[in-house]
Amino acid sequence: METVKSSTQSGPTGRRRARATRSRITKAAAVLFSERGYTRTTMADIAAAAGVAVQTVYFVFHTKTEVLDSAYSLAVMGEDDPAVPQDQPWYRQAVAEPDVSIALHLVVDGVSEILRRVAPLDFAVRTAAAADPDASAFLARNEGMRADGYREMVAFLSRKCPPRENLTEARATDLMLFLASPGAYRALVLERGWTHAEWVAWTSGALAQQLFEGDGRPAALRGSGFSSSRDPDGGEIQHERE
Repeated sequence: METVKSSTQSGPTGRRRARATRSRITKAAAVLFSERGYTRTTMADIAAAAGVAVQTVYFVFHTKTEVLDSAYSLAVMGEDDPAVPQDQPWYRQAVAEPDVSIALHLVVDGVSEILRRVAPLDFAVRTAAAADPDASAFLARNEGMRADGYREMVAFLSRKCPPRENLTEARATDLMLFLASPGAYRALVLERGWTHAEWVAWTSGALAQQLFEGDGRPAALRGSGFSSSRDPDGGEIQHERE
């Protein structure tokens, strides 16, 4: 078991070791929070699961809320090539895509990968928030950031296709927060047994219907009994009877 160092490590080897320790603690905490809940998981539990001394956990993170924040960041940004959503390939593709139905599918598909990782943590925090002020404050802060991110998505999607009449940006953001939420993903995929692909398809369609005139479809297809579908990677457009 590693013990806490009395002084800050320096040099490339020390920094790599420090990053590896931080990553190991973060991953161990994410598993424990998801399985046991935030309240029932102690810093000692996290240390034991990560194979480090509890002093090391406090030295690296100081508080359990900071460990939770690191676990959330890992879930949102991913592990292999970590980046905030706006810098991830799917987001840039959605911004550049002129067809709103394809752009919306890219958004939902990208968000779904984040929700797949975040949903268990979100449930743990929401369960704890009623009795734990730190968890409650953390949840409120993260919901605010999620709302800001979804508001940006609504804004660039609305430039591709007119929103429904009288639909404000705030209301459109609320609809996206509800339909593309960790809770919705957890309920349908983790609890009701939907596949990940089924959730992406349904949520993309539901958002298109709720946000855009003609469900975001080209005018020539509206009311025709056909829907437009195209591979988000640029494949040929196909028309399928609804």
